[in-house]
Formats: sequence, C-alpha cells, structure tokens
Amino acid sequence: MTLQFVKSPKFQEKTSKRNIDVLGILLLAIAVGSLQYVLEKGHDDDWFNDNIIILLSVTAVLGIFFFIWRELTYKNPIVELRVLKNGNLRIGTILTFILGFGLYGSTFVIPLYTQSILGWTAEDAGLLFIPSGIATAFMMPVIGKLLERGVKQQYLVAGGLLIFFLYSLWAYKILTPDTPADAFWWLLMFRGFGLSMLFIPITTLALSTLHGKEIGQGAAFTGMMRQLGGSFGVAIITTYLANKNMTHRVNLISNLNASDPAVQNRVSMMQHSFMANGKTPDLALQSAYQSLDFSVTKQAMVLSYMDVFLFLGVIFLICVPFVLMINGNRDKKVDMSAAMH
Repeated sequence: MTLQFVKSPKFQEKTSKRNIDVLGILLLAIAVGSLQYVLEKGHDDDWFNDNIIILLSVTAVLGIFFFIWRELTYKNPIVELRVLKNGNLRIGTILTFILGFGLYGSTFVIPLYTQSILGWTAEDAGLLFIPSGIATAFMMPVIGKLLERGVKQQYLVAGGLLIFFLYSLWAYKILTPDTPADAFWWLLMFRGFGLSMLFIPITTLALSTLHGKEIGQGAAFTGMMRQLGGSFGVAIITTYLANKNMTHRVNLISNLNASDPAVQNRVSMMQHSFMANGKTPDLALQSAYQSLDFSVTKQAMVLSYMDVFLFLGVIFLICVPFVLMINGNRDKKVDMSAAMH
C-alpha cells in the first residue's frame, strides 16, 4: 500500500506563484549585477575607456529596459511596478535614493579623509562613527512615538534634510590638514540625529497612501533604492573627488612662483632643515621640493573633501521644499510595522 499526498489547489497556487517569472528574476539579477560592477569598478578602470565597463553598462541598460517591459506585461510579476503610480511612493522612493546617496556617501568620505589626510588607522576611523550610531539608536523610539501621535512625516523628513545640510556645512568648515579628533564628536552626533529623522519618516511617508499588499511592494522599492543610492553615491563621490583634486592641485601649483620670495624662503628653510639631519645640499634641496609638493597635494585633497561635503549639503537642502509640498494621508495613522520593512 502506498501513501499519496494530494496537494490542495491553494497550495499548488502558492507554489506556482513562488516559482513564477524566472525570466524577470534573471533580468533583474543581470541588470543590478552589471550596474553594481560598473559603479564599483568604473573609477578604477577609467570608466568608459574600459571595454568591460562599456559592455556591462550596455548590459545594465538593456537589462533594466527588458525587466521593466517584462514586469509591466507579465501576469504575475516579481516586482509590481504599477504601484509606482502612487505619487507619495514615487517621491518617497526618490528621497530614499537620496538618503542612501548621502548616508553611504558621507560614511565613505569621512574614513577616507581621516586615513589619507590625518593618518588614522582603519580601526580609529571606524570607532569614530560610534557617537552617530548611539544618537540614531536613541532617537529612533522618539521619532516613532512622534509619528504615532500624528506628527507629519513631511515635517520630520524636512527637519532631517535640514540637519543633514547643516552637518555637511559644519564638516565643510572644520576640515583642515590637521583637524583634531574631538572636532568630529558633536559633528557625528548631529549627523545621527538627522538620520533618525529620515529613516522611518521617509518610509512611512512613501507608504502612507498605500493599502494591503501594496505596502509590502512599496517597501521593497524603498529598500532597493536606498542600496542603489549608496552605490551611486560612492561611485559619483569617488569620481568627483578625483576630478576636484586634480583641479585644486593645478590651481595651487599655478600660484607657486619659484621667483616668489615667500616660496624661496620656505624652500630654503626646509633645505636647511634636511641639511641639519645630515643630507647633502643637493639632496636636501630635492627633499625640500618633494616636501613642498606633498603639502600641495595634501591641501588639494582637503579642498576636495570640503567640496564633497558642500555638494552633499546642497543636494539635501534642495530637497526640503519638495518634501513640504507632499500631501500625506491625514486620515490614516502610521503603521510602524510597515515602516520597519
């Protein structure tokens, strides 16, 4: 006697839906994978001067195009793109992208600055973010309570964006070739407060006018766009840094005239310093010019980091008026479980 297990129609329907749209999954994997490689390796490989970057860029564009076509025409898509007809979700998705851009961008820039300019170790640079994490964790329950009591998400998001602008402006002001470690403490605490006003409010704002299964579909978009925003942020900032560094270096060198008495005195002082350490006059003079070149390079890098923070701050400031124009769902209380997707 053999036992036969009969699958119910409901189980078969769920199973078929789980295994559906393999082509959509494949197209999404190809598109996102190619895009990630281009963003991560583009700067190192000189962008479109590299054949692999060109090939994967074309692959990413075609993959995205055919993925969108597939999801809009298939009966049971893995990603329901039609949910983006909701205006709040579209704006929330864009804001989430910008959040990822600023969050991962600033997280990428500060350790890079402290290690390349200040000579910190990777461990010291990582420990620097503890205050920011503490501030964000402390404020998260407070922000959740404010949302549950009816405080509009628009106001919290606008406040977070404004704080992030002030944080970027603050960083722009304090960066020098010798910025002390304690100068970052309150700066990063301030950043943590700003992030706490962005994470949950942006998600709840995006999902505030969705219903039923649309909430889960919308939450998937916000999560994906935050990660893509971070990838774009790191790639763009890396290229922006390199270009700005080159520009500042050229400008600084153009202001160094070998016949300028101030430059001659500086080189002479460094030459005598090297000679006092036992170098011959020729080697001491060469070392003096190398030291001067190092100083110029370091100063150009500092100016580049300052420009990055100013760039990030302006992006966040521009978003503030657009956030305040969003119409939230006034009659619907915020579901914090949906916001935490």
